[in-house]
Amino acid sequence: MPRLQDEDLFQTSTMTFGEHLEELRVCLIRAAAGLAVAVLAGFFMARPVVHLIEQPLRRALGNYYTERSIETFDGWQPRVAGGAALPYSRTELVDAVERHGLSFELREVHADRLARVLQPPADSPVEEQPPARSGGAAFDPDTLVPVLLWQPLAKDARVSITTLSAQEAFGIYVKAALLVGVVLSSPWIFYQLWTFVAAGLYPHEKRWVRLFLPVSIGLFLAGVSLAFFFVFDFVLDYLLQFNQWLGLDPDPRISEWLSFVLILPIGFGLGFQLPLVMLFLERIGVFDVETYSSQWRIAVIVIFVVSAVLTPADPYSLLFLAVPLCLLYFGGLAICRWLPAAGASPRHERQPVKK
Repeated sequence: MPRLQDEDLFQTSTMTFGEHLEELRVCLIRAAAGLAVAVLAGFFMARPVVHLIEQPLRRALGNYYTERSIETFDGWQPRVAGGAALPYSRTELVDAVERHGLSFELREVHADRLARVLQPPADSPVEEQPPARSGGAAFDPDTLVPVLLWQPLAKDARVSITTLSAQEAFGIYVKAALLVGVVLSSPWIFYQLWTFVAAGLYPHEKRWVRLFLPVSIGLFLAGVSLAFFFVFDFVLDYLLQFNQWLGLDPDPRISEWLSFVLILPIGFGLGFQLPLVMLFLERIGVFDVETYSSQWRIAVIVIFVVSAVLTPADPYSLLFLAVPLCLLYFGGLAICRWLPAAGASPRHERQPVKK
């Protein structure tokens, strides 16, 4: 039955358990329908989103291999005392890498043979030159000289993100559309969730839902933005350094990275609801300020456990979620303590003193 325009959204004040289940079913169906519409819209934006999602990983891989190349340059030693030195100074190398976006690989060649190929005699074409001696001559590694092979970092095969099957690209496209759909539909989904919560509250408590809804959406988007624009770089740097510590070269797949992108921002967005949930529970009388204040140690432990569940298994993402949540917990405590509770539940109102 459609709702009348002048009907209060939260008119019902008393509901049975069956009515609560029916209200939950309706809210979930509406939220799912909104998500489906947003995902359909996400299919039109998925391609640029995939390229946007690739950027943190490409940047982290570029930094990783650039640092390894510079370490290789710094650790270079000639094969023999007084042997050929590197053809570039460290200042030139850093300038080429940082200012011009180039990458390099350090290789070794025989200089005389390379010169013979690059500068053949004018009267002797390359194909007519005598082949290199191969009889019983041994290969002489001591005469090798270092060369640096340059290329744009964007074209470096080590920085490329791979797929292992033809159909994997389509799965990536669908996941990107799902990510766009979740972000676009988050205001509608939160509206439905808070509508369900409000349906079981007293009339004097329902006004808090109307206040909390826009703040809840803002906190969710803030958590998603923090994860995507700040946390990813630190987490990726740590994971790549761990690969280097184990002596492994990463070869990331875009589908695995996209799954990581789906989990971490949503976990941050949900975690950032903490101060709002604290204030809401305090206003409806489930908890009070004294409980929040006395049980803060248990709350910190719970925050770290929940952060470990909502984030991948690495310490950086856990800390980047747990530390802000701890700060948000004490911020929620401060808000509950100092925010005026005008019009709060009658259980919070001061009773008149009997004479």
